Amino acid sequence: QVQLVESGGGLVQPGGSLRLSCEVSGFTVDYYVIGWFRQAPGKEREGVAGISSTDGSTYYGDSVRGRFTISLDKAKSTVYLQMNSLKSEDTALYYCAARFGAVVHDAPNEYDYWGQGTQVTVSS
Repeated sequence: QVQLVESGGGLVQPGGSLRLSCEVSGFTVDYYVIGWFRQAPGKEREGVAGISSTDGSTYYGDSVRGRFTISLDKAKSTVYLQMNSLKSEDTALYYCAARFGAVVHDAPNEYDYWGQGTQVTVSS
């Protein structure tokens, strides 16, 4: 069974950096996509970034492009989200999600497996 475990969330000051991790297990074939999503109270779940295990293709949400970087360490079966120049608007519960396939989607309903979430709070 596919399982995802996020970690790395916490409190950080505006302009600071944070790296989230998502440990992935259960995929027997290197044919999957991992996405990061976030949801703040009262807001829709938003696609942040995604990466394909097959060719490394990525997507980034408009609000984070240029500040966040997603990467995949296949040896460790871990996906990272490096977040730089953090803003208060980045405050949210961040989720790691996965789907079988090679196409990176930015829509939450395209993903089948979800982690428990890790809280990121950007505040001075």
